[in-house]
Amino acid sequence: MSGTKYWAMTAVLLAAMACGKKDGAGASAQDSTGRDLSLAPVDSSRALNDAPKPADSTKAEVPAPAPEPAPAPPAPPPPPKAVTPKPKPATPPKPKPAAATPASTPASSPAPAPAPAASAKHEIAAGASMTLAAVEEFGTKTHKVGQAIKATVSADVTDEAGKVVIPAGSVVTLVITELSVSENKSDEGKVSLKATEVTIGDEHFDLDAVSTLVAHGLKGRGVKAGDAAKVGAGAAAGAILGRVLGGKGKGAIVGGVIGAAAGTAVAVNSADRDVVVPAGAKILIKLRSALSK
Repeated sequence: MSGTKYWAMTAVLLAAMACGKKDGAGASAQDSTGRDLSLAPVDSSRALNDAPKPADSTKAEVPAPAPEPAPAPPAPPPPPKAVTPKPKPATPPKPKPAAATPASTPASSPAPAPAPAASAKHEIAAGASMTLAAVEEFGTKTHKVGQAIKATVSADVTDEAGKVVIPAGSVVTLVITELSVSENKSDEGKVSLKATEVTIGDEHFDLDAVSTLVAHGLKGRGVKAGDAAKVGAGAAAGAILGRVLGGKGKGAIVGGVIGAAAGTAVAVNSADRDVVVPAGAKILIKLRSALSK
């Protein structure tokens, strides 16, 4: 029962009770059987329970509102971009330590270290020529066969590839193999040399070469004892010839004078002259064997 109906019924009962008091002067209302129909007095001071009556179970229950759908979870972040790691260079395996050699077994000697690669050699072929310059003067008056003299290389000597093998200024050692004076005006004298070594910086290399040209001069020695004999022989021969042709006196004297003059001319023309190779003179040599360095 709702609150409104309850209060309406209560008001009707109160009104009926009021009317009964007026009519019966306090007598209780009775039905035909003599039952007391008056209502028990209402305690007006008691608090009224106006709580609504529980709803009838036959009434349909109002369904509770459906819960709001939960918000969709945020989309997961995209997976990180795969990064392909750069391949690391393969690390060579570490050599395993050699097993300890028993005391009774002699340890094997370590393998010899590999020899360094030989540097490319440069070669001057046999038959090549070199130009030299004499360091000091030498000749028949001061030197003999077998003595050594020095000369310097006048120009760079290169191989077939154009690489300088013997630079200019290198020192060549030569040995005198032939040295003779000029015996007459038609004789130029003789001088020959053999190269045995070339020095390049602080290094020395064997050299096998012979001279093809040695520039030199001739220096007269004057008429000596042997040459004077030639003069005397000429005079005697002239005197004999004058005596035969001109008689015993004057002809012999004139013939002797003429013969002496002729002998002097012969002596001068046949006098020995020294071979002289001055400092700086040009010397050409030719290699008989190849030179490698």
